[in-house]
Amino acid sequence: MMTSAQIRQSFLDFFRGKQHTLVPSSSLLPDSPNLLFTNAGMNQFVPIFLGQRQPDVTRWASATPALDTRAADTQKCIRAGGKHNDLEDVGLDTYHHTFFEMLGNWSFGDYFKKEAIQWAWELIVEIWKFPPQRLYATVYQPDPALGDPASRDQEAWELWAELFRKAGLDPSVHIVNGNKKDNFWMMGDTGPCGPCSELHVDLTPSGDTGGALVNKGSAECIEIWNLVFIQFNANPDGSFSPLPAQHVDTGMGFERVCSIIQGTRNFEEFSNVRISNYETDVFRPIFDELEKLSGKHYASTLPQQTATGQYVAITPQEQLDVAFRVIADHIRTLSFAVADGIQPGNTDRNYVLRRILRRAIRYGRILGFREPFFYKLVPVLSRTMGDVFPEIRSRQAFVEEVLKREEVAFNKTLDRGITLFNDEINRLQGAGSTAVSGAFAFQLYDTSGFPLDLTELMARERGFSVDTAGFEILMDQQRARARAAQKKEIIELSQIETILPTRFVGYDALSTAASVVEVVSVKNKTAVILDVSTAYAEMGGQIGDSGVLEAGADYWQVTHTTKSGPVWLHFIEGDHAPALGQNVSLFVHTDRRRSVERHHSVTHLLHWALHEVVSKEASQKGSFVGTDKLTFDFSSGPLSQSQLHDVEQLVNERVLENAPVFWRELPFTEVKKNQAILQFFGEKYGDIVRVVQVGGTSDGLNGYSMELCGGTHVRSTGEIGLFRIVSEGAVAAGIRRIEAVAGLPAYHSSVAENHRLKALAALAGSPLSDLERKIETLLQNQKDLEKALKAAQQREASVAASRLVTQIETLSNTPVIIAEVHDVTGEALQDIADALKGHFEGVVFLASAHAEVVSLVATVSPSFTGRFAAGKLVQTAAPIVNGKGGGRPDTARGAGKNSSAIPQALASIRQLISG
Repeated sequence: MMTSAQIRQSFLDFFRGKQHTLVPSSSLLPDSPNLLFTNAGMNQFVPIFLGQRQPDVTRWASATPALDTRAADTQKCIRAGGKHNDLEDVGLDTYHHTFFEMLGNWSFGDYFKKEAIQWAWELIVEIWKFPPQRLYATVYQPDPALGDPASRDQEAWELWAELFRKAGLDPSVHIVNGNKKDNFWMMGDTGPCGPCSELHVDLTPSGDTGGALVNKGSAECIEIWNLVFIQFNANPDGSFSPLPAQHVDTGMGFERVCSIIQGTRNFEEFSNVRISNYETDVFRPIFDELEKLSGKHYASTLPQQTATGQYVAITPQEQLDVAFRVIADHIRTLSFAVADGIQPGNTDRNYVLRRILRRAIRYGRILGFREPFFYKLVPVLSRTMGDVFPEIRSRQAFVEEVLKREEVAFNKTLDRGITLFNDEINRLQGAGSTAVSGAFAFQLYDTSGFPLDLTELMARERGFSVDTAGFEILMDQQRARARAAQKKEIIELSQIETILPTRFVGYDALSTAASVVEVVSVKNKTAVILDVSTAYAEMGGQIGDSGVLEAGADYWQVTHTTKSGPVWLHFIEGDHAPALGQNVSLFVHTDRRRSVERHHSVTHLLHWALHEVVSKEASQKGSFVGTDKLTFDFSSGPLSQSQLHDVEQLVNERVLENAPVFWRELPFTEVKKNQAILQFFGEKYGDIVRVVQVGGTSDGLNGYSMELCGGTHVRSTGEIGLFRIVSEGAVAAGIRRIEAVAGLPAYHSSVAENHRLKALAALAGSPLSDLERKIETLLQNQKDLEKALKAAQQREASVAASRLVTQIETLSNTPVIIAEVHDVTGEALQDIADALKGHFEGVVFLASAHAEVVSLVATVSPSFTGRFAAGKLVQTAAPIVNGKGGGRPDTARGAGKNSSAIPQALASIRQLISG
């Protein structure tokens, strides 16, 4: 039985054998502004169908080229939100998905119906071995009463009829007519269009329904392949005219094909089998991981239809199995969307993803998950699908980070929202009502982040409906308020209207409730001003905090925080922003803040240690405090290795001491009298200043390190963990800079350094403990070899010089040696010229070609430099060999690239000397 990977590859290999260029899946972020997501295999080929682009698929990135007029691929698709929306049905049946793969082949003005139909039959029947008696083809038959366009697709009927007859089957039974709804494809109201022909499979135990179930919505007879024949243009007046070039666009549901082949065990069993997309090795690895994480078991049960026609999971196992299917589907949608650069958000396609993710998280509660779990499924996709979609593997860590962040945020309000919902349902049941009000649905949306469809889902499970019209009225009112408080575009920060200072409470807390005071756009970036904030605004060398702003269903990433005067600016991702006056919650990213605090507090210890080891005059001239490093600029001369070691050791001793860190606000008039508190000359301080103290007691200014500082810090030095100096060097005259790391970055630095040492030891063939001695030995051996090599080169140069002495010529009463020395380097050529000096008085000009480089050397004895300058000789010959050079009157060198011009260059020197 073929695996899903083999089925996919078999399809691609088949069409590669038919001279199709294999192209990679396009991104789920479509080029068309009218689409939320890429929802069909043909999306990336639309410009070719419209004649806006010539077929050029062989030149597409990562394509496996064949013909430009033929293409095949497997395309990632999402159908959720907008016109095509399968979200509500996911989990309730065997085949609906929000994410799926579409296998397809295309012809751009190349082959048409005959080849498309014959190849479809060849792959399905002859290669994959589908039983032909279970296959049914549909062709277009217009219904005049409905005003269907064009005429019957007799050509497709005859092509199918020939294939069925060869299989001993009656075409009148196995070819089914379909009207415009089922068998005529249109890109839009106008534009390219044409009839389509579908292949359906009868999955009943006997397989003898005679086509009665085709296009009847039965799971026992499903469509697996749609062949679209684009041959007309729909005109604005309603007429249809033939296209100058005819195209083929086909789409096969990958998961459906896998379910049939694997569900019937290669068509050997049709009785007592379950044909389900979820009963394949596409989904089984996800189920396996979910079972391991949850301790629950997937049993493949399906919900039953109620009297109202809805499918509702009743038994505990049905509820578990629906949750398994929903989560398995949704992790594929979210993971591949995020990998393609589409993140959950507050508007448009981004909000569709957030709705899907929150739906999955809620179903996670049914499996018993209370902590983030969803992101833990991403490695399964990376492992099972990364070969065909490499982006999920290369961006795995990023996808996990985004999903975990979203899950953590929704977990904060999910349980409270579920409690509110259950209380409301109990109240309504007591009142004899079965309808959840729009006002309550909006309350869940606004306060607990419940998308409307999630509330509808939960209501449907309890037999209730939701007043969606009432909900939309309240949503429209909220949108109107948001529009009335549009963010203001400012050019300079001085244009900010807010004058009340932001109240910063982030020294003692990392989250707070706040109100939106103003929203501004600064250089195309949106910033939110709050009345109160826990986010540290960038100043004093310390970077600003990042975090999350939440307000009901809305959620914004705060990328960084700065200040303008007394006002804090919280910059957020995207254009959508909370409304003026809206109540929000701000959460600072804890891990990031803690890393910054470690680096800031250790900067104070570094400053103190420099005073202890180097000089009290080593005063701070600037600093940077980030998440992964610090830099500290100070006035001093260069530090010795011994001083750097002592500084690093002293800081780490204070870290191990785990001394307390205190801060307090005091009048500046009191502080400036205390010489033990570091104050920086030129800084402007307010009437009240903040003193950060390391060591000592909380009730006295008696620490060994005390500085005026507005930054955030650890509570005790032990939180720093580890301190390492990375580098020390000059940044200006009299100013040195130390770069250092603390905490995990320091640990990672140590580990990386240890790995490098071990790698060097392995290269040197030495135990790590003997590496220094081994390197000393190797360096001495290298010196000895270099000395021996130099002596050998000099001997060779002397021999070559002796040969050249026999080639002395006299030109214009000047002894000369003008020669080409074959295949030596420029250095060797110089050695030869030097060796000639003791045996020859006159002009020497040598040339050689080695490793595609032409070397030129000229020497002129002192008694001849009045007539000929070596530099002039090289400058004459170098351009001839496409090079340049120069030097002194007695010696010069040059280099070029054209070795074939060496004879010409030597001739030019002879001519120059001959006069």
